[in-house]
Amino acid sequence: MGLFQQKTPLEKEWDALNKREKKFLTARQEKEDTALNQFLADKVPDNLQDTLDAAFFKAFQVIFEKGTGVIEKTYRREDLEKDFQVKEFSHETKGNRKTLKAFSQGAKSAGNKGVFLSGASGIGMGLLGVGIPDIPVFTGMILRTVYEIALRYGFHYDTQEEQYFILLLIQGAVSHGSALDTVNAEVNRYIREQTLPPDYSKDHQIRQTAGALSKELLYMKFLQGIPLVGAVGGVYDVVYMKQITEYAKIKYQRRFLRTKG
Repeated sequence: MGLFQQKTPLEKEWDALNKREKKFLTARQEKEDTALNQFLADKVPDNLQDTLDAAFFKAFQVIFEKGTGVIEKTYRREDLEKDFQVKEFSHETKGNRKTLKAFSQGAKSAGNKGVFLSGASGIGMGLLGVGIPDIPVFTGMILRTVYEIALRYGFHYDTQEEQYFILLLIQGAVSHGSALDTVNAEVNRYIREQTLPPDYSKDHQIRQTAGALSKELLYMKFLQGIPLVGAVGGVYDVVYMKQITEYAKIKYQRRFLRTKG
């Protein structure tokens, strides 16, 4: 590119995306050990981690096998698919940055909605002292939001390959340091190749993602099980939903931009 040659809309979107991704990954390199976590460390039952692992594992299994249709009743899939087609036609016709940014703006709207709903549910259940039973609801909200982000970028979520990608996104979003680096590299490999690993096991990947979630939410789900005080734990549903939706938006946009050149 010449010294004064202006970047294309696609190049500008790539630059903005790379900056967002770098900021996200940098912020997740070290896990913050908060004062609240330190206070709760010796109060959490020894078997709670295993209980959370099993609860998240079961929630993903049930939703993938039987629950996607239920989730789809909470939004209009056909409308979202048509909206993508309209945006796609507009971009093919005009080809400017405004039409390109329209896709990410739609995904942002989906993410904001998911964060709001998870907060309302988490705080409400926390007030009632409902911690572990909140997991299927929280998992369903995560998948609902990721599904909508996928549709906003023209991707589906019904196949085993797409479920693998979604599980990776959730795992990566709640990981730190070298673990995040490893998952992020696999996410990028999938974006390039869109194939399952040779030794892929769906149950194994669900366990990996469930374990990452349960490890990250251990103290907060314990706190959420205490009436009234549990509202504080419920607030953290918002924190983690925001992380997951941000990472999902980044990676779906990366997939989308790769289709444009």
